[in-house]
This record gives sequence, structure tokens and C-alpha cells, in this order.
Amino acid sequence: MVDSSDAHEAPKSSALSPHRAARIEDWVHARRDRRARRRGHQETVIPYSGYGGDGWVRILCRVLLSRPADPKPKSARARRRESRREQGLRGWRSFTSVPVGSARVTIELDGRSFDVVADRGGVVDTVVQIDLSPGWHTATLRTSTSKPVEAALNIIDPAVTFGVLSDIDDTVMVTMLPRPLLAAWNTFVLDEHARIPTPGMAVLLERLASSHEGAPVVYLSTGAWNVAPTLSRFLSRNLYPSGVLLLTDWGPTTDRLFRSGRDHKRDNLNRLATEFPNIRWLLVGDDGQHDEEHYREFALAHPENVAAIAIRQLSPGEAVLAGGRSKIDDGYGGVPWAYAPDGSGLADQLSELGVL
Repeated sequence: MVDSSDAHEAPKSSALSPHRAARIEDWVHARRDRRARRRGHQETVIPYSGYGGDGWVRILCRVLLSRPADPKPKSARARRRESRREQGLRGWRSFTSVPVGSARVTIELDGRSFDVVADRGGVVDTVVQIDLSPGWHTATLRTSTSKPVEAALNIIDPAVTFGVLSDIDDTVMVTMLPRPLLAAWNTFVLDEHARIPTPGMAVLLERLASSHEGAPVVYLSTGAWNVAPTLSRFLSRNLYPSGVLLLTDWGPTTDRLFRSGRDHKRDNLNRLATEFPNIRWLLVGDDGQHDEEHYREFALAHPENVAAIAIRQLSPGEAVLAGGRSKIDDGYGGVPWAYAPDGSGLADQLSELGVL
């Protein structure tokens, strides 16, 4: 995953201004869209888990063009390849798939239908107003030409007062790669079978989720939506609790040369505080540069929404590859902090703090 939090807006005088970069990207996508459709590629909705509260639900998905299934009898190997494609176009193929900008998506939920429009990257991130009982629900998503797919939705009970929010890279999985190479390796080469879970972290998050009934679990990362299916399979395979992925979209925007990872994390943290004012979050991350800074900033702005901050300490080798450690003092601002190199050590400290 790439953390583009250090990316900044290009000068106005640059030959390739942010606005021009976005227009070029749209032009490239339009040409690829036409070619793909001529080759018979069809619209496919990639569903992501969503969440909601009292009277509303946040729906997340992406619309891509993908190769249609072959109607001829297939070998076992061919069926496995097709299954992987249907599961989310894993690895580098997820980045060569053509997004369908401004696609119209129909959401069917609890007997009601909603029509929404994807953004220029084919991503749907929208809130619909509907009353659903607390617990897990299923929405059906489709375009006018795609097959219907199902998205899981977790409706949070208004009585819930605790939630878990966790980073991904170097927190729930060990990366051991220099930051400049991390995104390319994780997205274009590695699949979920080869990713290494952080020792003890799955047990810690599962204990936290099970000891607080109805507690939502959110995985917040600056990774691209393209790798969401792979990450979901990794989390499931390694017995992490079910939760919602909040990722971002790569490439230029209408006002920036590249999306800001820092803004992505800040905006989603603040959004969760607004959506669930009664929930106090356990914020889980690592000390490789930015998590502590993001969490401290959030704790200072919303102390009533932070139960504690748990930071996984990288090994010396991991810290070197991550570009060093952050310089935040633990305990800053009166919020309880826990530091340990693995999930077991964090569990011991969180137990002492009364969080676990």
C-alpha cells in the first residue's frame, strides 16, 4: 500500500497541472472503455462491506469492465482462474481493469430501490436513508447490464459505545519492505496467501470484538480500492474479525495531482466521530511514521471518542524499511496509550487499562 500523505499539490505553473492530469486520466479511461466494450467486456460491480446507523447506511462498491465468463466447459484450473476474477480481479489485473466512470448503480435493500452514480473512478461511496434493524444485512447491487451482486452491511446499534479501528500495513500484516516499494509489491505481485499476519493481532482484534457485543470493526488504510477483495480474503483467511474496509482511489483528482493519504485517514476518522458520537474507538496502528500522529490529532479533537490508542512497535529492521519511527510521546493528551511489538503484548496492556 502506498501512503501518499506526503504528496502535495503541484504548482499552478506546472506543465501538467492537477486539473490537466485528471482530464488526461479521464480521456485514457474513455478510450480504454470503448476498446474493452468492443472486445465484449461487460460491466461488473465489485461489492464492499458497508455500515450504517439509525436511519441511514453507507454503501461502497466499484464498477469495472471485465471479461465475460466463457460458456464452454472448463478445466479445474480455468474454473479457479474465473473464480479469482469474479472475487475481485486480484493483483496487477485489478489495476488493468477499466473503471466505469459515472456508472449508474441500482441498490436494492429491504424492499426498496435506490439509484446512485459512481464517481469518475467507478467508485460508489454514498449514504442512503433507510431504517434497518441493528445487525448484518445484505444489499443487492447492479448496473443495467451487470449481474446482481450482494454487499454485506453492518448496522450499528445506537446502544453500542465501543468500536475498533485498525490500520493494515505493518499493523495486521507484516510487510518488511521499503515504503517506496510497498505499494507495488503488495498490489501487483503478492496475493493473500503470501502475506504474513502480525503475530497475535488477529487474536487481539477478535477478543476485542467478542468482548464488546455489537462493536464495529473498521480497517482504515491508504491502500487502493483495487486491492479490497485481496485484503478481505487475507483478513478472513487469518481469522481477523469481520469488518468494513475504508480505502481510497489512486490517481489524480480534480484539484490535486494525487490523493492525500493523510487527508483520507483524517476525513474518515472525523466522519466516524460524527456518525457515531456515542462510540469510543480503540485506535490500532504502528509506530512506522504516521499512525501515532493521525491518532493523536484525532484524540485531541475528539477525546470523548477515543477509548485508547494501541501501537504495534516495529522491529529495528521493520523500522528502517518503514523510513524510521514517529516521534510522538506516549500518553500525550491524557488518552491511554499501549505499546508492544505484537498482539499478545498489546492485549496485556489493554487488559490493564480495562479496555479488554
